[in-house]
Amino acid sequence: MWIYEKKLQYPVRVSKCDPKMAKYLMEQYGGADGELAAALRYMNQRYTVPDKVIGLLNDISTEEFAHLEMIATMVYKLTKDATPEQLEEAGLGAHYASHDKALFFHDAAGVPFTATYFQAKGDPIADLYEDIAAEEKARATYQWLINMTDDVDLIDSLSFLREREIVHSQRFREAVEILKADREQKKIF
Repeated sequence: MWIYEKKLQYPVRVSKCDPKMAKYLMEQYGGADGELAAALRYMNQRYTVPDKVIGLLNDISTEEFAHLEMIATMVYKLTKDATPEQLEEAGLGAHYASHDKALFFHDAAGVPFTATYFQAKGDPIADLYEDIAAEEKARATYQWLINMTDDVDLIDSLSFLREREIVHSQRFREAVEILKADREQKKIF
């Protein structure tokens, strides 16, 4: 069960209307290595892992939903004052034609979100290695997004998200080591 606090996990501020940056941020909203894919991946995997790591997957999954909310807020703030012409110039013309300024789960190229973005093998160690890779890809994407903007307020929020991906990767690495030790002691599979 979740308790929802009506505030973002970390403040999101932007200093200017920037539809092009919003387009790039859509990668973390509905892309293969974005926050929705991560949240759903971990929530799904938690049902087939040993009890020792269920809580970890649940906790990180719910935090990824908080990150999704932050990305949505960034995209909204970057586009709320944009004209249709500015959206088209930024490469969001097709998005505008279909959704106006509403958020829609797709990546920066406009490819709609699909469940094929994530796997659940059923082997806890294999799944955790995929989770580590997903976190590292998200970390890299956040760094590239940071490199693409000069908005110091946006950089602040993106830096927070990048650092959380590093922490998640570390936690998954620790979980792999715990499960490997259990495997060696024949406690699991």
